[in-house]
Amino acid sequence: MNRVQLARRKTADYLSSMTIFQDLSSREIADLERMLGAVVYRRGQAIYDPDVPAERLFLLKEREVEIFRMNADGKKLVLARLGPGSIFGEMTIIGQRLHRSFATALTDCLVCVMTRSDVERALLSDPRIARRLVEYLGTRLAEIEDQVEERAFKNVPARLAGLLLRLANRRDWRGRRVVERLTHQQLAELLGTYRETVTATLDQFRDRGLLEIGRKRIVLLDAAGLAHLASQANLPGAET
Repeated sequence: MNRVQLARRKTADYLSSMTIFQDLSSREIADLERMLGAVVYRRGQAIYDPDVPAERLFLLKEREVEIFRMNADGKKLVLARLGPGSIFGEMTIIGQRLHRSFATALTDCLVCVMTRSDVERALLSDPRIARRLVEYLGTRLAEIEDQVEERAFKNVPARLAGLLLRLANRRDWRGRRVVERLTHQQLAELLGTYRETVTATLDQFRDRGLLEIGRKRIVLLDAAGLAHLASQANLPGAET
């Protein structure tokens, strides 16, 4: 198998593994593959922004992408950090504007791109894809509603505890859950607060024996204690 054939095979396997395209035949996957363009985005490069209407659907094949908004004062609010297999840019496909939304490559990443006309053709030709895209949009909407609810009813310690638990998907050699490669500024952007607030709250968690803090590395020492904090609303004396 030559390099081109191998690349095509990997793309076909990647598409077949995505929920939205599951159960498609090899021929249908091949037809879908012909609609795709593959683009490499370098770390920090913008994939889309409010000044450049996307009108495309993006399928993240390798590495990480960040979706965020900026307010009028230049404060950044991260909506999502996406990994391989994620779909983004879907709102423009259904006629919605991106408003203040940005998508940026967190690392060098490989993205498959479908034009709006190709997406519409795929949706019209196969109701399974249309149904799964609607389900995907529903899941994303539910996640956004959860974020809104957290910001409305929980202040920073509760939100930060919950965020750390969600992000701690690796374990160290002792089996402890670890959050890696995130700065205090990045955590603040995920919470919609300030770096100083996150740093002060992490220091409080450390003093209570809930976690250890290293350079771009947080080790969860008491996941149960963090889970208890995350379940609390409007903790007394906490910043919002």
